Amino acid sequence: MAHFDPPQIQENPNGWGPCQVPEKFKDMPYQPFSKDVRLGKVSDWTGGTYQDKRYLGKYNSAFGGGSQYAYYHEEDETTFQLVDSSKIQRPMYQRGRRLFQQNKQRRERERRQQNQASMQVLSKTQKNRERDRQRLLKKWQKQFGKQMQENRQKVPLKHRDASVQIKDDWKVVEEMDFPRLTKLNLPQIEESKDLVKCGAMEYYDKKYDRVTTKNEKKLKRINRIFHKVTTTDDPIIRQLAKTQGNVFATDAILATLMCCTRSTYSWDVIVQRVGNKLFFDKRDDSEFDLLTVSETATEPPQEEGNSINSPHNLALEATFINHNISQQVLRMGEDKYEFEKKNPFIVSDTDAEVASVGYRYRKWQLGNDITLIARCEHDAIMYGPNGELQYINVKSLNEWDSRFSGGVDWRSRLDNQRGAVLATELKNNSCKLAKWTVCALLAGSDQLKFGYVSRVQYKDSAKHVILGTQQFKPIEFASQINLNMDNAWGVLRCIIDTCMKLKEGKYLIMKDPNKPVVRIYDIPDNTFESDEEEDDSSSEDDEDSESEDELDK
Repeated sequence: MAHFDPPQIQENPNGWGPCQVPEKFKDMPYQPFSKDVRLGKVSDWTGGTYQDKRYLGKYNSAFGGGSQYAYYHEEDETTFQLVDSSKIQRPMYQRGRRLFQQNKQRRERERRQQNQASMQVLSKTQKNRERDRQRLLKKWQKQFGKQMQENRQKVPLKHRDASVQIKDDWKVVEEMDFPRLTKLNLPQIEESKDLVKCGAMEYYDKKYDRVTTKNEKKLKRINRIFHKVTTTDDPIIRQLAKTQGNVFATDAILATLMCCTRSTYSWDVIVQRVGNKLFFDKRDDSEFDLLTVSETATEPPQEEGNSINSPHNLALEATFINHNISQQVLRMGEDKYEFEKKNPFIVSDTDAEVASVGYRYRKWQLGNDITLIARCEHDAIMYGPNGELQYINVKSLNEWDSRFSGGVDWRSRLDNQRGAVLATELKNNSCKLAKWTVCALLAGSDQLKFGYVSRVQYKDSAKHVILGTQQFKPIEFASQINLNMDNAWGVLRCIIDTCMKLKEGKYLIMKDPNKPVVRIYDIPDNTFESDEEEDDSSSEDDEDSESEDELDK
């Protein structure tokens, strides 16, 4: 049998509780309490059992809170440090965040409540009608939403006009799309050979290398003549065509064809096949030599009446700036560097000053008995770091309104973040920079100099300042802008082979204004010929007949 020892009970006749405190509980703090203190509260873990407000204090002690169980820090307080409780200063962009979030949550809560209220008001018939409408709307979106989105992406920002009006009797003989042209390659082109050098160039003034936004230079107006003679009007090319070569062009025309996959605006080039020879020309009244502005930008300039920021007016402004800066940065009035022959386009009876330019007529072998001869240009000459002579091309990048052309303000970024400025220009003017680089490579220029020119006031397109200059080696700059010369030669060779297969006559190569496509049109031989040319040719025929009659006599 198990033995049970009953505990010893102390009887207290004068009160409630033990008569004396046991030895083991002697130092334990004691909280006095009365007999009517209820102990049931200790087992109420949820707090929901006793919710009657009439008995809120029935579990409180009659003796008050007491301090028997209070905690006191008795250790050394010399190492105590006060934690910084000051309010943390938030940055400006975070100060209204909490208020914004509270307002947003409040609006969402009100919207949900409003929706719930409106749904409660609707009757059962209205609910069914609304459900059917939503189901039908989802069905339409599923069927036609994707098609509508694709059509919206295909629509251009604005319909652009072609560089020349296509006539009804012009027949398309070839169509080349850009995806196919970008896959072409023609590697290992041999070095070109110089056939003729002519013209005179001035030396570059190196003080313009020190121009910054702090000491900007005013762009001057230089009244000099720039000869932009087409291929068949060049007397030296006419002379060379008699003995050598079967494809003839200028560096600007070749650059346009080689960089055609980067172009967005429409352009056109005339091709004449005479026997087994090809002549690439530009039209006399075309805007071929005007420089485009923000052609490849995400949002290119739009036609807005007679605005100074229309594409045509911006092109005129950029061409004006490029002509002036290419002459202003030279040491005008000093000694010139002259090639063996004089400029072939200078008319002796004119007193106007001709711009600094040097022409190099160069020859390339493109394989399959294709010999290309082209007229290339240098703008100036300078001394290199070792005292050697270097041919350079000078071009201008112009800022018209930073709010609409990338958002990069040149006056605040050019000195410290020139790379960001150049990257924006590469994005907005990819085609123009690629053509300049190709021209420099074809001519064999040692340096390619860029001048950064901006308007004095954004609303005035007549006054400009030079904010800085920068130079690159053409080969290195080509790699920076992802210009693959093998692909450029491949595109040119494809166009030449296509034209060589055509019968003799005149053709027009034109970039479609709204599609990435280049088309070749078969046009009549007398197209784009003015009455003056016909009069000149008839007068020349009369003179030739008169001279023949004199010889016969």
